[in-house]
Amino acid sequence: METVNCNLCGSTNHRLVYTIPDTRYFGDEWFNVVECMECGLGFVNPRPSFSEMPRYYPATYYDYFEEERHDHPRRYAAESKFIESVASPEHRSLLDIGCANGGFPRTMQRLGWKVEGVEVSSNAKPISDFKVYRQEFKDIPISKPHYDVVTAWAVLEHVHDPMAYFKKASVLLKSGGIFVFLVTNFESISSRYLFLEDVPRHLYFFTEKIVKKYLEVSGFDLIKKDYSDKVFSMRPVNWLRHYLYRYGKKQMLQWKDVRFTRGNIIGGVEVQQPLRERLKFLALNPLFIMDRMLLPIYEKYQMISKKYGIVTYVGKKR
Repeated sequence: METVNCNLCGSTNHRLVYTIPDTRYFGDEWFNVVECMECGLGFVNPRPSFSEMPRYYPATYYDYFEEERHDHPRRYAAESKFIESVASPEHRSLLDIGCANGGFPRTMQRLGWKVEGVEVSSNAKPISDFKVYRQEFKDIPISKPHYDVVTAWAVLEHVHDPMAYFKKASVLLKSGGIFVFLVTNFESISSRYLFLEDVPRHLYFFTEKIVKKYLEVSGFDLIKKDYSDKVFSMRPVNWLRHYLYRYGKKQMLQWKDVRFTRGNIIGGVEVQQPLRERLKFLALNPLFIMDRMLLPIYEKYQMISKKYGIVTYVGKKR
């Protein structure tokens, strides 16, 4: 484990936001999410070092990208549609950071794009139909403008040095090229209060204000932001409980207050509970039923008010 300064402003002044266990693999390991008191960046501190991280990304993590129930073709289609709506039709070279098993670049390839990828994990599946750099993005052996589009779909929250990624994207993009990236929203209640971040795989937590600062420092202008679930969703389950505690009990939710309020989801892992246990849970938790019934309406409100848990940003290189 290592202790770090703020990646954006370098400050050592931060406050604790919440503590959370690893809800995927190591439920007895707890982590602190902190917020920089100078600039507002959120991050895990202390955190696993880069050499320790493969333990938190076992091979089963990458099986997610192949499971039909997660409807990845729909997601890749949504991502490609978004890219084609913001990119110049005359310039069609793309580098995808964190390409995992290669699904999104292949979708763009079928649309006539020249694609390459970056994937640091040795547990991701081998890719032979397009070039993939098997090292950290900031270290790939290109140091001049080469691409029209660089993408990072749900990647920047995972990396140890986001600033290096923003700056490398600026170096690799041609003048007027675009950097498209999707991150979670630290201003949303999903991220800040409902324990829905995938810690410690998620190491950094961004707001629109923070993103603008990263882009400005790296030579980009922010030209578009999309607060929606078109690509990924981050459903604010337990939002009613949050408001009840905050304004009724005058206290904030803790992990122990929400860990058993997600039906058959315990600690981020799907568990096949007996019907009797599910019915007992629902009978004792009418607030949960109301929460889920009103959830679609509240999600729409979040998107309209720009408070949703997922945001896609587009930065244009100056």
